[in-house]
Amino acid sequence: MPREFKYRGYSLEQLQGMSFESFLGLLPSRQRRSLNRGISDEKKKLIEESRLAKDGKTKNPIKTHARDMVILPYMVGLNIQVHSGREFVPLEIKPEMVGRYIGEFVITNKKVVHGTPGIGASRSSLYVPLK
Repeated sequence: MPREFKYRGYSLEQLQGMSFESFLGLLPSRQRRSLNRGISDEKKKLIEESRLAKDGKTKNPIKTHARDMVILPYMVGLNIQVHSGREFVPLEIKPEMVGRYIGEFVITNKKVVHGTPGIGASRSSLYVPLK
């Protein structure tokens, strides 16, 4: 039997029914401070687009650069494309992500994969067969 999601003792339905101020009281201090200091235009745009997507009024994918946006309970279930510095990476928001930043779930770097050395790249490459 899967475990029911709870955030600080509250179920997802209870979190979604809470007022914004009471939800802020549950957040850790860094996230609470971030939301108390004000919401930038980029974050306001993300909130509006996510509300429209929840209501089913928009067909376009939600794209954002706001990696420092805290994931709120009503965002659960949305598919958001977050900019990683080079491309937009799709992200499906799950209940376990509530209260954390969007940028935590989108990696900004990739594993370095080196190719084989070319001819003359090093002294040892003299002994590497061409085929």
